Amino acid sequence: MKRTWQNERGMALAVAIFALVVIGALVAGALFAGTQEQRVSQNTLRVQKSFGVAETGVAEQFAPWNMAINSRPNFPNDSGVGIAVTRAAGGSGSYGGWIYKLSNSLYLIDVIGSDSASRAGQTGGGGSGARQRVGIIARLAPMDFGIKASLTTQGGVNLQGNAQVNGFDQNPAAWTTCGVPGPAMAGVRDKGGTVTTGGSGVVTGIPPVMNDPTLNDSNFTKFGHNSSYNDLAARANITLPGGTYQTEPAFNGAVCNRAVLTNWGDGDDPSSDCGDYFPIIHLTGTTTLNGVQGQGILLVDGDLNVQGSYQFYGIVVIQGDLKTAGGGSTEAHFWGSVMAKNADLSVQNLTGRATLNYSNCAILAVLQNTSVADLMRSRGWVQLY
Repeated sequence: MKRTWQNERGMALAVAIFALVVIGALVAGALFAGTQEQRVSQNTLRVQKSFGVAETGVAEQFAPWNMAINSRPNFPNDSGVGIAVTRAAGGSGSYGGWIYKLSNSLYLIDVIGSDSASRAGQTGGGGSGARQRVGIIARLAPMDFGIKASLTTQGGVNLQGNAQVNGFDQNPAAWTTCGVPGPAMAGVRDKGGTVTTGGSGVVTGIPPVMNDPTLNDSNFTKFGHNSSYNDLAARANITLPGGTYQTEPAFNGAVCNRAVLTNWGDGDDPSSDCGDYFPIIHLTGTTTLNGVQGQGILLVDGDLNVQGSYQFYGIVVIQGDLKTAGGGSTEAHFWGSVMAKNADLSVQNLTGRATLNYSNCAILAVLQNTSVADLMRSRGWVQLY
């Protein structure tokens, strides 16, 4: 048979070109897949960083909770106060948002967090970067003072002249937003000490006197599970040494001047700009108050002497004794509740026209305006879009 020769010149070049095309396609595919994986991982990282920044922004609203802004009575429900754009610690990003008041005790904290690359415009590709929006439902966590009477003490009580301790719920005359008075409390709650009256002195309430042998020092220093006298003193807006003071609202024009240490709010005129100022006041020694008024939580390390027409709206906790003299032209010395520790079991001397009125409205107003916010017990956060 005749052998036929075939011309195979150039075949290697074709195979090589084909191989190069295939290998190039594989390399391009791998490079594309790798690039996409890298972009996905970077985006995921930015998203997680943004989420962390948003959570940081939420957490920083709780410590400290801005009582002056977020808890004030004239902050309408369903309204909001802005959270200024703030850089997170370590330069990880920035956050901003709003706090919405849903009710008198519930708030929605709405925070948008952006990672540092997004904030600096370094995301590449002209994208807008990563942002995460987180919402937290928070509630006010009021302190539990265990109030069961207009006056709580470990010692005896002696009322002379026109002095009165009234356990029936009273609304201050100028507090027009108070509801219907609630159930009556005891007039005096004591450890079994003698309660005596003379002249026109009187104790009223249901019952007028409650003997509680379980009363002890901790009732005047521990409030609920998470708060104490020292905790409140550490949070005080105003700290003053013992002495004699006259306290009254102070204004710059019509604006409440909260920098004045003897400005303890305006309980006589809640419509003024100091009407929603409820400070925590810590007096580090025995103090005499001789005019005019105040409101909030009053903490006294020593004795408290009240003279003249002084009026205080809120909760008073005294580590020593309470002594009053006269009442002047005012209707009462105290609206709310008074707790006098009486570690030495001395007698409370209430004389003149001194009156202690239990007022649930004053107590609730103070607690709402001095309480800090806390997370809901069950899941309270949601990722917003």
